[in-house]
Amino acid sequence: MAAEDELKLLGFWASPYVCRVKLALHLKGLIYDYVEEDVFTNKSELLLSCNPVHAKVPVLIHNGKPICESQVIVQYIDEVFPDAGVTLLPADPHDRAAARFWAAYIDDKLLPPWVHAYRGKTDEEKAERMKQTLAVVDALETAMEECSKGNAFFGGDTVGYVDVALGGLLSWLHGTEELCGTKILDAAKTPLLSAWARRFGELDAANAALPDVGRLVEFCKMRHVELEAAEAAAARN
Repeated sequence: MAAEDELKLLGFWASPYVCRVKLALHLKGLIYDYVEEDVFTNKSELLLSCNPVHAKVPVLIHNGKPICESQVIVQYIDEVFPDAGVTLLPADPHDRAAARFWAAYIDDKLLPPWVHAYRGKTDEEKAERMKQTLAVVDALETAMEECSKGNAFFGGDTVGYVDVALGGLLSWLHGTEELCGTKILDAAKTPLLSAWARRFGELDAANAALPDVGRLVEFCKMRHVELEAAEAAAARN
C-alpha cells in the first residue's frame, strides 16, 4: 500500500456485506478508516453522495473515489493491491470464473431464502424457505469439495474469494440455530463446510471483522419486533 493511498469504509457493524469488505482489507493487511453509518434512520450525506443509486453500505472510498457493492469492492481491493497480503482471486481464468460463479450463487440463492426463513409470516412458509436454504448449503458443500481440491479453504491452501463471500455471513449462519431453530452448518450433513467454518473463524481477519454472534442474534430479534410493529401500525392507518 503506497503512502498516498487513503482508504475509508462506510459500513454498518451487523451487515454481512460490510464484513466481507472488512475481511478482504484485513487479509490484505491494509490500513483503513471505518465510519459506522446509521443505515435505518439517518444515513450520512457522505453515504448518499457516494452511493446515490442504492444508498447502501458498504462503500469503500479510495483516494476520494467511491466503490460500491461488496463483491465489486473485494475484487477491486484484490486488483488494486495485488502484492498485499493474500491473493483472493485465482490466477487461472477457469478457477477465477468458478470463484465468481459461487460467490454470486451465495448472494442470489443462499441469502433470499434464509431471510424469509426467519421473517416468514407462517410456519409453512418458514419451513419451505429453510428447506430451500439447506438445499443451497448442500450445493455449497459440493462446491467446497471441488474448489478446495482437498485443501483447507475454497481458495485452496489459503483463503480466497469464495471464502470471503461466504465468510462474511459466518456469524449469521452460526446465529441461525437460535433464530430459526435449525442448524445450518451441521457436521453430520455438511462436514466439509463445518470444518471450513471452524478454520475460517479462527483466522485473525475473521476475529477482527466478524460481529459477535450473541450480539447479532439480539439485534436481529429487536429488528424483527420493530418491523412487526411498523407493519401493524401501517395496517391500522
